[in-house]
Amino acid sequence: MTPLALFPLLYSVSVFPLTYTVVSSITTPALLVAKVCTLQNSFQPSFVADGDYVIGGIFPLHYNQEMPDLNSTYRPPPVKCNGFDPRAFRWAQTMRLAVEEINQSPRLLPNYTLGYKIFDSCAYPLTGQRAALAVLNGLSEGNSPMCSSVSPLLAVIGESGSAQSIVVSRILQPFRIPMISYFSSCACLTDRRKYPTFFRVIPNDDYQVKMLVRFNWTWVGLVRGDHEYGRFAVQGLMKELQGTKTVKYQNPAYRDYKNLVMRSSSAKVVVVFSAEGEMTPFLRDYMVQNITGIQWVASEAWVTASVFTGNEYYPYLGGTIGFGIRKGHISKLSDYLQTVNPKRYPDNLLVQELWEALYGCSPSSSSGSQMPPCSGQESLLEQHSAYMNTSSPRVAYNVYKAVYAIAHSLHNLFLCQPGSGIILKIFLYVTFNIDGEEVDFDLKGDSIPYYDIINWQRGTGGNIEFVNVGLFDGTKPVGEELVIQEDRIMWAGHQSEVPVSVCSASCFPGSRKAVRRGEPVCCFDCVPCDNGKISNQTNSIECTFCPEDFWSNKDRTACIPKKVEYLTFDSLGIALTVISVLGACLTLAVFAVFFYHRNTAIVRVNNSELSFFILFALTLCFLCSLVFIGKPTSWSCMLRHTAFSITFSLCISCILGKTLVVLAAFTATRPGANIMKWLGIKQQRGIIFSCTLVQLVICAAWLIDAPPSPSRNTKYERSKIILECSVGSSLAFWCVLGYIGLQACLCFILAFLARKLPGNFNEAKFITFSMLIFCAVWLAFIPAYISAPGNYADAVESFAILASSFGLLFCLFAPKCYIIVLKPEKNTKQHLMGKEKK
Repeated sequence: MTPLALFPLLYSVSVFPLTYTVVSSITTPALLVAKVCTLQNSFQPSFVADGDYVIGGIFPLHYNQEMPDLNSTYRPPPVKCNGFDPRAFRWAQTMRLAVEEINQSPRLLPNYTLGYKIFDSCAYPLTGQRAALAVLNGLSEGNSPMCSSVSPLLAVIGESGSAQSIVVSRILQPFRIPMISYFSSCACLTDRRKYPTFFRVIPNDDYQVKMLVRFNWTWVGLVRGDHEYGRFAVQGLMKELQGTKTVKYQNPAYRDYKNLVMRSSSAKVVVVFSAEGEMTPFLRDYMVQNITGIQWVASEAWVTASVFTGNEYYPYLGGTIGFGIRKGHISKLSDYLQTVNPKRYPDNLLVQELWEALYGCSPSSSSGSQMPPCSGQESLLEQHSAYMNTSSPRVAYNVYKAVYAIAHSLHNLFLCQPGSGIILKIFLYVTFNIDGEEVDFDLKGDSIPYYDIINWQRGTGGNIEFVNVGLFDGTKPVGEELVIQEDRIMWAGHQSEVPVSVCSASCFPGSRKAVRRGEPVCCFDCVPCDNGKISNQTNSIECTFCPEDFWSNKDRTACIPKKVEYLTFDSLGIALTVISVLGACLTLAVFAVFFYHRNTAIVRVNNSELSFFILFALTLCFLCSLVFIGKPTSWSCMLRHTAFSITFSLCISCILGKTLVVLAAFTATRPGANIMKWLGIKQQRGIIFSCTLVQLVICAAWLIDAPPSPSRNTKYERSKIILECSVGSSLAFWCVLGYIGLQACLCFILAFLARKLPGNFNEAKFITFSMLIFCAVWLAFIPAYISAPGNYADAVESFAILASSFGLLFCLFAPKCYIIVLKPEKNTKQHLMGKEKK
């Protein structure tokens, strides 16, 4: 089985400046133009070598980048990377050395050669994604056989940061191309469902909690970077600590460099999950505040960072302890690094940047650098430790192991029978020895966990030295993995005793102490005060209640006056006001139309006086909803319920009178019927007056006995005072509503009985619909009013008034206005009585 056939080709990349465009023309019988791939922009590898199988390498050769202007008006320039990193450059050279050793080995891949393509990720996920896409293409983009063959890429070595590895792994996953990381330790990458092609030669972060358990630190602070590595490392740490049931953790907001609280925190042991580049500004602020006495527990990402070995760091970082990547031995690395110089690679910009970083001079006169020129033949010395530190390689050793892991996996694949598996499966079972260390991968893609325990101690020159004081061996039985020589450790403050971190920090104002059952008095939790309670002293034993009209502030440190709420002219109040005024204006407009056409048949036949009475009452109904908006007062509370009850009673009384007139008019046409003499103008006015008078009497008794009045409701929401109108007498309130409902039901029944009386314009039908809508609105109002909270009850009542008023207006008068304005030919007595000549 040929592994090359397993890796499909990436045809087009259109997200970044590096793009390939497939150009074609319309196919005709006379002309057939083949597809052509055109290189739009270039992203060439830093180092490249041909071979039977190609390995990709992605390294953060720069630690900063400038994004181009992507305004879609012109072709964007390439991403510019700044800040050359000699340490990462050493990792890339280690990969080259390992490939050359394998190609020269007579035992490992004897009949095949490995090539490589090394790209710069600029320590940024977006550029790492671009590198991953570029590495999928051919050996050189300019002459890449993109449209005619498959990619020769075997595997990828990378990336350094977990955030970059997540992006690159997801890009490589659809192509089933394995990726081996040399420095990404995030526990999130162990998820084989999300990252089935990801492997690494560095253990994940879950094992580092063993240090805290070993020294019985029961209260620690946490510092993390704001990225996947930091977030998942802290989550894994908390999960492991909670499982021990003995170790507690504290997160005292250390992530904000400008707001360090380490000075006042009781956690004297601080665990840090961050890269050395992120630690630099953090430590700068930390040192400015002159905070000492902190015992740092470093993650593998910065425990061996040589950038912190200067004399100025020892008073603050001395005694730091942590898990370090296992160091190894690469015999030929030092000599190989010295072969890299501008004379041998005159056209390689990275080599020129290396010389500028190490010597402060430019070996090329054509580079445009502002630095003084030099020959480029200077000797690399030990003081150039950023590049030449090969005495105890750690990350570089991981790169070395990763390359050999790929070579051994490919070698084992050639020994398999056809159809026995692919290189991803071979990776899971590969086992080999390098420098006396056994290298293999578990089912999660991780290698055997092995760490050196590193302690930062003062050297002879006053600088910091990394002293090996123990090890963690994942091959040992559970409980025996961690071996530490405690007598060799120098703790923070140049102390030989293991530091002690107190159990509980002080409780600040706004909280109280809650003693933990079964634990010492000094171990307590800080419980925030409940709503309505405060504490204004440190380490308060209890919280005190606020006075009745006051409430606790957000921090629970002081009592502030409660917020007063009522239906005011906010968005809801303004909406109700606009609807109310609009309804009144529409009613007046209808009044004007009827008055102007008062001598027409449709106005006269339907009793114009009762129609004007109804329109007058509806105008008052619309306007009375305005009384519910605004701060409740004694007068407004009395006026609210009485105004709407009297106006609606007047309106429905008029409709009742109109209904009786309709019934009487059609009944009077029968022989011997003389009922119309009992429903004359005076009798109609008497019906309206008497029906309205009953409501007036009820309202008068209500106002005399127990009138509505303003009240302060603090029961619904204790943090607010809701100003509302108390109904005074609930019996009177429901009597008022019940009387209106009785009138509406009586009017509905009479109109329903008259709905089939003859005539082209039978007003009883419209009265029936209007009463049906009226009753539906107020039946829905009752449960809504009872359940509505605070000032929303007033809004519900106001909405019910407006909805029922609009229902009456449109059902009773819209059909008449339609005939009056748009169908004047039907506004005749003959048409209305159904006696038109056909």
